[in-house]
Amino acid sequence: MNINQLIFRNLKKNIKNYYLYVFALIFSVALYFAFVTLQYDPSMDVVEGTVKGAAGIRAGSVLLVAIVSVFLLYANNLFIKRRSKEIGLFQLIGMTKNKIFRLLSAENAILYFSSLAIGIFIGFSASKFMIMVLFKLTGVDAIATLHFSTKALIQTVIVFVVIYLFILLMNYLFIKRQTILSLFRVLSSTEIRVKKLSKLEAVMGVFGIGLIVIGYYVSSKLFGGDFTTMTELSLAMLFILGSVIIGTYLFYKGSVSFIFHLIRKKKNGYLNINEVLSLSSIMFRMKSNALLLTVITTVSALAIGLLSLSYISYFSAGESAKDNVPADFTLTDVNDANELKDTFKRNQIAFSETKINVLQAEANVKDILETTMDGMNFDPNVMTVSVVSDKDVEGVDLSSDETVFTGYSDIMSRFVSFKDTGEIEWNMQNETIPQTFKGLEKEYVLSLNFTAGGLPTAIVDDSVFNRMKQNLNPDIQKESVYIGIDIQDKKEIEKANDIFHQLGFHKAETYYSLNDMIKSQKQLFGLTMFIVGFLGLTFLITSGCILYFKQMDESEDEKPNYTILRKLGFSQGDLLRGIQAKQLFNFGIPLGIGLLHGYFAVQSGWFLFGTELWTPMFIVMGLYTVLYSIFGLLSVLYYKKVIQDAL
Repeated sequence: MNINQLIFRNLKKNIKNYYLYVFALIFSVALYFAFVTLQYDPSMDVVEGTVKGAAGIRAGSVLLVAIVSVFLLYANNLFIKRRSKEIGLFQLIGMTKNKIFRLLSAENAILYFSSLAIGIFIGFSASKFMIMVLFKLTGVDAIATLHFSTKALIQTVIVFVVIYLFILLMNYLFIKRQTILSLFRVLSSTEIRVKKLSKLEAVMGVFGIGLIVIGYYVSSKLFGGDFTTMTELSLAMLFILGSVIIGTYLFYKGSVSFIFHLIRKKKNGYLNINEVLSLSSIMFRMKSNALLLTVITTVSALAIGLLSLSYISYFSAGESAKDNVPADFTLTDVNDANELKDTFKRNQIAFSETKINVLQAEANVKDILETTMDGMNFDPNVMTVSVVSDKDVEGVDLSSDETVFTGYSDIMSRFVSFKDTGEIEWNMQNETIPQTFKGLEKEYVLSLNFTAGGLPTAIVDDSVFNRMKQNLNPDIQKESVYIGIDIQDKKEIEKANDIFHQLGFHKAETYYSLNDMIKSQKQLFGLTMFIVGFLGLTFLITSGCILYFKQMDESEDEKPNYTILRKLGFSQGDLLRGIQAKQLFNFGIPLGIGLLHGYFAVQSGWFLFGTELWTPMFIVMGLYTVLYSIFGLLSVLYYKKVIQDAL
């Protein structure tokens, strides 16, 4: 038998073990090529034209390379260790290490570059679909075309050739360092079997759970007013990150074994076949994979958190825009507003108008200030806010000594919070006007140019408003007008928006179109969600494959045990039920901990990204769970085949 025949026979023999690796490689190449193609597709100019858009796609492609590289190198490491006995046999029959290296490299090259070619073809075919998805998410009205990019092809080939060279280097170092005897021991030494739970492991387990709980608790207090300086906030974030990651590692290192030990002890050591195949196996194996599982759990939590936050932003884009622009069109000049209204009338577009006179005035809010975060450059003695009359705000009627704040953002409330009642003073040019503070309202009545920094708008009695108007300090205070125009028939919004643009009002800094604002936010958040979504999907596929490969190794290692159990009279169904429970733990524990980490990360600061928490987060977590469960199902099916072959 010559070397070529040996290569193809080995390839045919091992292809059943490589199919998911090949799938993941093809998927990674396809996704990367399609992703890079976006950078060079002419139809993407409308999305990528901004610095943020271009930078986001480039950053996404770099992160994609990092994820794929780690996965391929790790998967290759698993497979070469699995073939250690085969390498040892080659050396026993007289093959040199260099010849074995060339044999494995040729075999790997056939799989790798065949997958690379297939992946590029699939990526090219899917690139139009990806652009269509991106256009849909960002609300861009453009035609997606199927475009082949030579630059994207060259970049993809270079990236994956470099990864392949690292794989060759890893294989070369592995073969060179191993002796024949050590090659036959690699598999048996990869998993650490612990026969007895030590006191140290029990302490580590309890300490790990405690660290995670403390991290969760601090995260729930992160923006609750307990940390009043940016330094404290930064240190708290670092503490949360450290405690959760270290706690997760200790959880896998000791907590799982400790919990399952308590369960086994409660049963006085009498376990049924399901518990033997699930609990015992998890106890003895999970601690040796603690670092790997910690990385998978942490990055899963990161993916879930980022996906949830980006979807929260996208989901809340409409509400967030309405907070900044309360009317369909907002202006600050009466003549321009009249021109816009006249044009609407000529085009038979029905509308309603809201006109509010606005003062910029300084207030002493020291008595009603509850907490403020240091570093906010905020002086409670001279807080500048917009002031309007209760006559101009529907549903508000105040007495001459009362002031109400309205349009107070959730974000600002985490950094500057006010009491429900107290005293406030208006600092005018020649006098100070004392008022009783009557609380905060959520409704926004002015556009964002009047509420810079997220501070609320003050509503006072009309008599007080006129009194303030006559006593303004021209150096620090001013009078202006807010004009809001709402289109009555929302079907005519696009037509009205075109008129707004034709008149050139969209170029003015203080003029806003609600429709433009929503589109702008959807474009930004849609692009973010697109990039984060595909990165999260890539990590999901690669981490699921890694856990699946580990289960393949464990199943082959435990095959003699299944043979003994079958000979003792246990049926395939008996063993399979135990395996199903085992996979529930193997995939369920990292997934469950990742979901918990993601949830507490999201709930600590979701309000900074949007107005809705539960729906976007549950959708993301549900999809992630369903996709992750597929790999658990594949592992069960592989175990089923191993059990069938055990006799």
